[in-house]
Amino acid sequence: MSQEAFERALEALAQRERTSGELASWLNERGFAPAAVEDAVGRLIETGTVDDARFAAAFAADKRELRGWGPERIREALRERGVEAALIDAVLADDGHSSQLERAIDLLRGRSGPPQDERSRARALAFLARRGYDAELAYDAVRGYERDAA
Repeated sequence: MSQEAFERALEALAQRERTSGELASWLNERGFAPAAVEDAVGRLIETGTVDDARFAAAFAADKRELRGWGPERIREALRERGVEAALIDAVLADDGHSSQLERAIDLLRGRSGPPQDERSRARALAFLARRGYDAELAYDAVRGYERDAA
């Protein structure tokens, strides 16, 4: 049963990269015994086929660049995928305030013109909050965008 779990795990990984937690859940949902799941995931980790640190770094980079996500949204998504908190913290430590601010301002530029009143500022702040930026950075981005546009 352990070999079958291993082979099914390889098939799942051929479809898309997964964390060790996602893979274990995937195998559990398909009725494999806990020992077989643990063995299969352990073997894949040993061979480097499954690497949560690599996954977290690639995921964070993709979401930053392609979606403009902020650190809090990335943190939550990685947590949902079973990535350990220490790995998440390490990945997010690479993303400094200035790069986050630049990305947030770029998101606002792509949305519409600069905020004209308190209502449009509030919408811009809410937009950045949904993208995973903290309130202070979102405020700085809105003000920076307004200054750049002036």
